[in-house]
Amino acid sequence: MKRSAALRAGGGLVAGALVAGVVTAAPATAHDIRPTHVSAVDQGTRIAAERAAAAGIDWRDCPADTGLTAPVQCGRVTVPLDYAQPDGRTITLTVDRIANTGGPAERQGALLHNPGGPGASGLLFPTQVTNGDPIWARAARAYDFVGFDPRGVGYSGLFSCQDPGEFAGTPKPDPVPHSEADKTAQRKLARSYAEGCRIRGGDLLPFLSTENTARDLEVIRAALGEKQLNYVGVSYGGYLGAVYATLFPRHVRRMIADSSVDPSRAKLGYRANLEQNLGFQRRWQDWTAWVARHDATYHLGDTAAAVQAGWEKLRADVKAHPLGGTVGPAELTTLFQNALYYDTVWAPLASIWSSHRVGDDTLLVAAATQATNAIAAENANAVYTAVGCNDNAWPIDWTTWDRDATRLHRQAPFMTWANTWKNLPCATWPIRTNTPVDVRSGGGLPPVLIVHSTRDAAAPYSGAVELHNRLEGSRLITNSDAGSHGVTDLVNPCVNQRVDAYLLTGRLDSRNVVCAPHGQEPNAVSTGR
Repeated sequence: MKRSAALRAGGGLVAGALVAGVVTAAPATAHDIRPTHVSAVDQGTRIAAERAAAAGIDWRDCPADTGLTAPVQCGRVTVPLDYAQPDGRTITLTVDRIANTGGPAERQGALLHNPGGPGASGLLFPTQVTNGDPIWARAARAYDFVGFDPRGVGYSGLFSCQDPGEFAGTPKPDPVPHSEADKTAQRKLARSYAEGCRIRGGDLLPFLSTENTARDLEVIRAALGEKQLNYVGVSYGGYLGAVYATLFPRHVRRMIADSSVDPSRAKLGYRANLEQNLGFQRRWQDWTAWVARHDATYHLGDTAAAVQAGWEKLRADVKAHPLGGTVGPAELTTLFQNALYYDTVWAPLASIWSSHRVGDDTLLVAAATQATNAIAAENANAVYTAVGCNDNAWPIDWTTWDRDATRLHRQAPFMTWANTWKNLPCATWPIRTNTPVDVRSGGGLPPVLIVHSTRDAAAPYSGAVELHNRLEGSRLITNSDAGSHGVTDLVNPCVNQRVDAYLLTGRLDSRNVVCAPHGQEPNAVSTGR
């Protein structure tokens, strides 16, 4: 996956002053005697949560380089590097918040949010309030909005696998190999990246996992002074919530899993990415069909086949002559991949391509090389890789990867090889992988709300059904005939009203609900030609 819904909210944040003092020693307490019937990790989590509850959070103005200004505040929470060793080394997590807008009488506690990834910063969540987003206005009256950078992300450690300048260099090699030499070169890059994670990642590397991040959530909950967790997770963030719900079912108050990945062990990791390639291709075809319907506006082809032919020509052209010396097939794919995640960008991307067709490359080059923070981008990719590789067992033989990618490329050429290279470092991962948490309902888990689009490419809809089946009492809102990855922040009264009702009252429908797409299909944007 990309693997978040954070794109619409803005770019990553540069880690700064709050990284200082990330690794420290934890004080011993009288609670360190571990009952033999409780695992060391569970006991360590309890100890860490008790310490965090006692310490609370010292809320202050956020550092200037975050771009977060009052009334948003920032703070730190200390957690064990290894939950089995609560008196060992610790790391510091950065959280931020904005107080509920409805005052003390309406307050229902803190609402935590994770936008996905793994590797995405969550510190922008309170800006839903400062930016006046009407979708979240009712929830904001009842809840403090709390964001956080997960371990290794941004202000919570800045984990790295490669020099950021090297990572950001363009143009990158064409992800579609045209010879065995191309494959060999990409394999070398993937192996080097995995080795870079070992060398640059240090002591943090083995402890970057979904389970540890879920335990961090438990400590953050305690530090906030909350008896139970209120949580919204998008994409991978939905899966993170499901893991938390499995580990701490009685500590959940309200939980929303929006566009979550499939939680079954058989689908996590390698197989999830194989299925994702097919989903990306379906959504790409949705977009090319839409572009063809609006040929009078964009002049990119009046059939999906004609649009596809134009795309293949564009790819070949920029491979032979990268636009601006920086935009080749890899950069082109990364830019247009956004159409597979968010239909809000369908029209802008078509307009950018249309401008190129009439000889103006300005928009395309600017969009494909827009100013991104290289440190934040490399950090996000590094954490994505480390968590994904640590969480799951991946094939270690190149023959399997090559066979499956070659076969799938014939069916799904848009993203198959790009997705393969992104995840290939897991084939030569330098440390032992974990066994994923078996996501299930536990005793005392309240109903969880699941929201998902039927044509979601990044997280196929079948994963939402699987999660619903695993979490007893949950309800599933299906956004029918839609493909946006991340539904809760889109204007759709059928969804929005139910999300508000759940967060504000705990009320859910007596059965699962199907909602129509959020409004009509994207409006075409004329290029003026």
